[in-house]
Amino acid sequence: MSMQTSKKITVYLEIGQKRTFAGAVEWPGWCRSGRDEQTALQALVTYGPRYAHLLRTTPLGFQAPIDATAFAVVERLAGNMTTDFGAPDRAPTSDAAPIGDAEFARLQAILQAAWQAFDASVELAQDKALRTGPRGGGRDLEKLAQHVMGAEAGYLPRLAWKHKKNATADLPSELKQTRQAVLDAFTNAVHGELPARGPRGGVIWLPRYFVRRVAWHVLDHAWEIEDRIQ
Repeated sequence: MSMQTSKKITVYLEIGQKRTFAGAVEWPGWCRSGRDEQTALQALVTYGPRYAHLLRTTPLGFQAPIDATAFAVVERLAGNMTTDFGAPDRAPTSDAAPIGDAEFARLQAILQAAWQAFDASVELAQDKALRTGPRGGGRDLEKLAQHVMGAEAGYLPRLAWKHKKNATADLPSELKQTRQAVLDAFTNAVHGELPARGPRGGVIWLPRYFVRRVAWHVLDHAWEIEDRIQ
């Protein structure tokens, strides 16, 4: 069942000194940045069809907006150095809401769709050159995949989840194992009790924000790969 039932799509803004992120409250991963509020919201509109494409095989009923008038900004958060560096780093207040069974399944479906989109972009880029420059720097396809996988493994302690890297596994197997760990950590966070601090004293994320951050990072690089194919 779609969560997009109102006329307006609720959006939060994370406002740094140099960069602003606009994120759809109900749609983790649909989060883009710009120099200011207006450009961030326009970027969200621009990427709407791409987000709709990855959810096309799900029953979630997402429809991309035509323009920024479809948005209702419900919260403005103060950004930080991470925001200005190029990554969202603040959880909207609504991420503290409980996660019931239906919402749990919906968030899992969005995560799976994001991973499928990344895999599709990697497949599309096989045997093709990737344009170098500001959009992704000089990372090649394998290094991008390793980077995304490494980030997901790095996010796991934010749900107090321990994950041991398999030194003998090839990249596809390790990627599969890391994704399963992400799902396991999310399941445990929703149905169990999270400690106040992580295994090494790190800050614990809200489960909704965990999905939001993972999905954003996966899709940011999936779309980067598509944009860099020559």
